[in-house]
Amino acid sequence: MTRKPQVTIYTDGACKPNPGPGAWAAVLRFGTREQVLTGSEKRTTNNRMELQAAINALRALDGDHRVDLHTDSTYLQRGISEWLTRWRESGWRRSNGDPVLNADLWRELHELTLKHEVHWHWVRGHSADALNRQADRLAYEALPQVRLADSSSGRSNRDRG
Repeated sequence: MTRKPQVTIYTDGACKPNPGPGAWAAVLRFGTREQVLTGSEKRTTNNRMELQAAINALRALDGDHRVDLHTDSTYLQRGISEWLTRWRESGWRRSNGDPVLNADLWRELHELTLKHEVHWHWVRGHSADALNRQADRLAYEALPQVRLADSSSGRSNRDRG
């Protein structure tokens, strides 16, 4: 039996103001190799950027992986682990009957999680966790790209190894 490759991912989203220009970042660790992903949008929300960080991190994986995904977003962590099943069963409606916000991204994230063995971890934002702080810094560093970019989104990828 072949073991799935293991990856540790830290994600974060930023928006200033919220709503407004936003950015996301993901730090992927494959043993000693690190890959950094960032992206931005001219007009968005912090919650959409948190979702985009997780989506783009999972999208970047080739093949099936065992994933430890760390986020400081309770919206992302609770949404994926507590609310998603109920939303899907109710036709993407909340308990009050209103449509689920960001349903397009939740659907995409759900599809991506089916391709991997994902374990979700919540970490306190701005804590002593170095990779959480790195993802936070990278997301905020990506914000100025939005204000200078002519297109509606920009992405950059950097590999370190």
